[in-house]
Amino acid sequence: MRQSMASCSRRISHLFGLAAALLALLSLVLACEASGSTVPRNGAGFVRTQGPRFVLNGSPFLFNGFNSYWLMHVAADPKERYKVSEVLRDASAAGLSVCRTWAFGDGGDRALQISPGIYDERVFQALDFVISEANKHGIRLILSFVNNYNDFGGRGQYAQWARNAGAHVNSDDDFYRLPTIKGYYKDHIRRVVTRFNTITRISYRDDPTIMAWELMNEPRCQADYSGRTVNEWTQEMASFVKSLDRKHLLEIGMEGFYGDTMPEKKQLNPGYQVGTDFIGSNLLRDVDFATIHAYPDQWLSGKDDKAQLVFMQRWMSSHWEDSRTILKKPLVIAEFGKSSRDPGYSLSARDDYMSNVYRITYGFARSGGTMSGSLIWQLMAQGMDSYDDGYAVVLGRNPSTTAIMSRQAHAMSALSHLLAGADDAHSHARGQAHPRLMNHRHP
Repeated sequence: MRQSMASCSRRISHLFGLAAALLALLSLVLACEASGSTVPRNGAGFVRTQGPRFVLNGSPFLFNGFNSYWLMHVAADPKERYKVSEVLRDASAAGLSVCRTWAFGDGGDRALQISPGIYDERVFQALDFVISEANKHGIRLILSFVNNYNDFGGRGQYAQWARNAGAHVNSDDDFYRLPTIKGYYKDHIRRVVTRFNTITRISYRDDPTIMAWELMNEPRCQADYSGRTVNEWTQEMASFVKSLDRKHLLEIGMEGFYGDTMPEKKQLNPGYQVGTDFIGSNLLRDVDFATIHAYPDQWLSGKDDKAQLVFMQRWMSSHWEDSRTILKKPLVIAEFGKSSRDPGYSLSARDDYMSNVYRITYGFARSGGTMSGSLIWQLMAQGMDSYDDGYAVVLGRNPSTTAIMSRQAHAMSALSHLLAGADDAHSHARGQAHPRLMNHRHP
């Protein structure tokens, strides 16, 4: 009887303990709600790399995603924010899980950075909103720090700011070497990375909603086609970002053009060079994964669809092999698409092209990792025709395109689980192929 009483007493004590824990949790939730703080829906885990793979909480992370460069710019007008919510909601419903977008706006309309070091808080709060909405819909973000082109300011605006300050600037390529301009750019990186989100109450560098930082959208340098100038700049800036934030991944934003590190590879470039070195720069220690962009409809504008697809397959295959054998880092197709302004364009031609790119992506992902995901250029909301560069995809407007993107998203997600299962199997029987993985095929 004494033992029973003791057992009963322990149970009652245990129940009181549970009740106290629940009350503490409830208090924490209420406190968070009162302060506006949110716990990231994406979970506590940051996307990381493990050799040639992305991993999330220790498991392989493969994805299908999209570009929507305009999110902050549109969100700067509160009346337009529903478009941001609409795209992120529809993308999430289709299974898309990664979005690449701009964390810059240098001078001009709705500028984030009005002049060096001077920011429009209203626009920064628009970026806060974008991150908050992405978290709400379970989408991770790749945030780019600056543009190579003059859209939204870019290198040209930085060069002009330096001229205005009395610096001697020969060309926009001085962005990569002039201390004044590099100082402006580092200040911008610091301002973004250390930003405290007014909605989520989480600093950007502590928020797992952000998957990665990008140094520049499509860096190019006409003054030095070898790739060395951009390479030295990349090394300096990647190291600087990592000095501020070691939780997030970092990539350069490159299109994949080959440079002097492997001259024999230059024959794979689409007939010209842009002053970058895919191999040399992505080998840098502080660069966590490699990217390629691909626009054979622009690069090979005189060729038919079949020739463009042949180029695309060769472009993807070469970079996959480099990433697997030389870089030993994940690879992402960070931009690709097919323009409605191309001669002979049709919706079915675009769907066929996307399906083929997705099929190749999936095949490489299944064959030894490294190829980890793709980001279509680009998703837009209804009523954004003025932003359409010919590549816009509006989910829901074209059900066939939406279905293709959704199938790829679910196939990549399923492959993540299969690879995790294969890892478990290999831990028990090294060297034996996982039968479910061997038999899995792209839908």
